[in-house]
Amino acid sequence: MKTKIFENAIKNRNRISFLYGLNEVSIEPYYMTFEKNGSKVIYGKVYKLNEIQKFDFSKIANIKILEDDRFAPVIPFVSYVQ
Repeated sequence: MKTKIFENAIKNRNRISFLYGLNEVSIEPYYMTFEKNGSKVIYGKVYKLNEIQKFDFSKIANIKILEDDRFAPVIPFVSYVQ
């Protein structure tokens, strides 16, 4: 169930919020994968911060898709000088 919710949010570029442990977190989800130990994780940009964080699925609860909050991916540009 969590996987489907996150897949839809990633595909539609919807910001999501959820409880992570005891904290409420709001992210722009980018990528889901499995760790080497087999645990599922999602990577996302934390809302109003300029950092990507990893979140373990087993600690996520009460997921809400914020359908009115769509985002554009942030792509860092690295200057290249010869």
